[in-house]
Amino acid sequence: MAEPQGGENLLFLTDEQLRQGIEAMFFAYRGFTADPDRILATMAYGRAHHRALHFIARSPGTTVNNLLAILGVTKQSLNRVLRTLIEDGLVLSKIGDADKRERHLHLTEAGAALERKLSDAQRARMRAAYRAAGPQAVAGFRQVLEAMMEPDLRRRYHAIREDDR
Repeated sequence: MAEPQGGENLLFLTDEQLRQGIEAMFFAYRGFTADPDRILATMAYGRAHHRALHFIARSPGTTVNNLLAILGVTKQSLNRVLRTLIEDGLVLSKIGDADKRERHLHLTEAGAALERKLSDAQRARMRAAYRAAGPQAVAGFRQVLEAMMEPDLRRRYHAIREDDR
């Protein structure tokens, strides 16, 4: 059976075509995380450490509560990850000036270097895939990803992107 060639047929995807898309997402995610996973494994870290480093790098000084909201994990889980990153000298936790109950998170030089190494591997994979697919496919891919996001997470994603401007 031939695959649909134009966007006009995409509104009527079969269950099999949807299943193939789901499987492609699973395998793409494995590829996307493979390089950082290899680096993290040498340090006894996991993906939770990577996600924390990534979002602290994206927003230096972010609060623990903001990081909890972004990552969607329990406080206990995040505290375990942060404790390790702080003890290993990768993250600094500073008490807030305005609110002493807040803890603001910053990467140390070592933390920034590790985050860069992890992200460089993923950027290289994304860059190669984007170049191979072309600009229209990249725009369509972003639309699909955003359409799959929960509305509150889509708003948070857009807020993060606005901060980049």
